[in-house]
Amino acid sequence: MTDLLIERHEIKGFDGLPIAVHMVGTGRDLVLIHGYFSNAYTNWIRYGHAAKLVEAGFRLILPDLRGHGDSAKPHDPAAYPADALTDDNLGLVAQLGLTDYDLGGYSLGARTTVRMLARGATPRRVILSGMGLRGLVQTLDNGGYYTNVLTNLGTFPRGTSEWMTEAFLKTTKGDPAALLNILNTFVDTDEATIAGFQQPTEVICGADDDSNGNARELADVLPHGRYVEVPGNHMNAVTRKELGQAMVDFLTA
Repeated sequence: MTDLLIERHEIKGFDGLPIAVHMVGTGRDLVLIHGYFSNAYTNWIRYGHAAKLVEAGFRLILPDLRGHGDSAKPHDPAAYPADALTDDNLGLVAQLGLTDYDLGGYSLGARTTVRMLARGATPRRVILSGMGLRGLVQTLDNGGYYTNVLTNLGTFPRGTSEWMTEAFLKTTKGDPAALLNILNTFVDTDEATIAGFQQPTEVICGADDDSNGNARELADVLPHGRYVEVPGNHMNAVTRKELGQAMVDFLTA
């Protein structure tokens, strides 16, 4: 991992805010979007997934979502309108001039990927990880949970789900005010729209992860969907080498 030469770039978000984009490798373009509370480094680089994909012949394009990582983290709710993350990432595709590329994400990154498809993005292949059908058609299903965590930091008993979520927030140096605003950007995608996606799509999910609903249901709704199970739950499946390997296997088949 330490041998990866990662270049940091910057694009303009839909409203001109700076969005950090990390690029590594050479070859076929692959845009990967991280999850909520996370960032490109934690989601894709830290646990070796990026290294595996670079070795397999991909140029990785790894944005930090607004409110996350090295990107702008304004506290003004006006900077977080509905579908803001989708607008930013459609802008990334346009600003980088991507025409023949693959696209994927984990959790919120998968949801953003689906919104991009619903809004007209045309990648060749798609990866949706850490996501089930419910998390796409009822995007604020877990909104109350995250609002509770972000507005009651420091109050949760050690070992509880909320305590672990807060601990993750600390490791990524997340900004609670910005992250709370992110919830306002969520937009549902109806099942009929999802059923219309024509790209070959791999749905990769931890065996013990039902945080965003049932991933098998999502794969079944997609006309060219395939479900692949990896070890772990929503928080730790992303740390497992099997996730990166499943991505490589799908994208190079």
